Amino acid sequence: MLYSLLFPLHEMFSAFNVFRYITFRSIGAIVTAFLFVLILGPLFIRTMQKFQIGQVIRDDGPETHFSKEGVPTMGGLFILAAILFSTLLWVDLTNRFVWLILGVTLWFAAVGAYDDYRKIKKQDSHGLSARGKMLLQIAGAGVAGLILVNLQTFDSHLSFPFLKNVNPDLSWGYVFFAILVIVGASNAVNLTDGLDGLATGPTVVSSAVYLLFSYLAGHAVLASYLQISFVQGAGEVAVFCGAMMGSTLGFLWFNAFPAQIFMGDVGSLSLGAALGSVAVIIKQEILLVIVGGVFVMEALSVILQVGFFKMSGGKRIFLMAPFHHHFEKKGWEEPKVVVRFWIVSIIMGLTALATLKLR
Repeated sequence: MLYSLLFPLHEMFSAFNVFRYITFRSIGAIVTAFLFVLILGPLFIRTMQKFQIGQVIRDDGPETHFSKEGVPTMGGLFILAAILFSTLLWVDLTNRFVWLILGVTLWFAAVGAYDDYRKIKKQDSHGLSARGKMLLQIAGAGVAGLILVNLQTFDSHLSFPFLKNVNPDLSWGYVFFAILVIVGASNAVNLTDGLDGLATGPTVVSSAVYLLFSYLAGHAVLASYLQISFVQGAGEVAVFCGAMMGSTLGFLWFNAFPAQIFMGDVGSLSLGAALGSVAVIIKQEILLVIVGGVFVMEALSVILQVGFFKMSGGKRIFLMAPFHHHFEKKGWEEPKVVVRFWIVSIIMGLTALATLKLR
C-alpha cells in the first residue's frame, strides 16, 4: 500500500525513492509486524481469556503439560493479522506471487481454525478428523500448484542444493510435488508446536533464511552469479517473509516459557503452508529440508514411531513422539529442549545459506 501510494511521489520528492527498494520494505515489514504483535498482544490475550478460548491438553501427553490446560490458544489468528497488515502495507500489491501465498496461508488458517474450534467446543484434543484435515489441505495446495504450473513464466524444474547441474523437469507432475511440499511443511510445523516457543523459534529462523533467498531469486544478476533459479517478481516475496519473521518474533515474546498464549492449529498449519508456498515459488523446495530441519526431524520421528510400532507389534523407537516429547520423557526440562532445538534450527539455517556458495 505504501509502495503504491508513496513511490509515485519520488519524482517530486526524492526521499520517496527509498520505497522502490525491496530491502527497505522488507525491514519495514519486519518492524511493523513485530510492533503490531508486541503492542496489541496483551489485549488479544485478555480477549481470549474473556471468551474462555483455552488450550485442550491430550490425555496421553506428558504429565508436565496438564498445567497448560486452559492457557489461551488460537494465537495464530493474531499472527496472521500482523502478517496481513504488514504485508499489505509494504508490498507491491500488483505482485501475484504474494497474493497466491496469502491465499494458501489463509486457506490453511481456516482449516486450522475449524480444527481448533471443534477441540474447544467439545473440550477434546481430537478436532477435525485426520482424513478430513488432509483432504482440505491437499485441495488448497493443489489449487496453488495448478495456478503456478499454468503461469507462462513458471519453471517446473527442480533445484537441488550442492548440485548445480541436476534440474529434472516435472512438467505437470510439479502440481503433485507442490502439494507434497506445502502439505508436508504445514503438518511438520503443526507436529513441532508442542512446547512453549518450540515451533515459533524455528519459524523465525526459516522466515529469515527464505527472506534472503527470495530477494536473491528475484534479482537477475545475483541469481545468475550464485547459480540459483531466477524467478521474476519473487523479490516481493521477501516482504512477506519479513512480515512473517516479525510477527512470529513478536509472538515469541508471549509464547516463550512459560507461554501466555499458544498459536493453535490456526497458526501452525498456516505458517507451515506459508513456508512451503514460499519454497515452491522461489524454486528452493528441496532446500526446505535443510532450512526447516527441526520441522523435518519432528515429522520423521512420528512417521518412524508409527511405522515401527505397527511392524514390530507394539515396540517403540522413541519414548514418545514427536521427538521433543522423547527428551521430556528422558527428564529434560522444557526450556532446555526448546532452546537446544532453536540452536539446531540456527545451525540448519546457516547450513542452508552456505549452499549459496557450495554448488
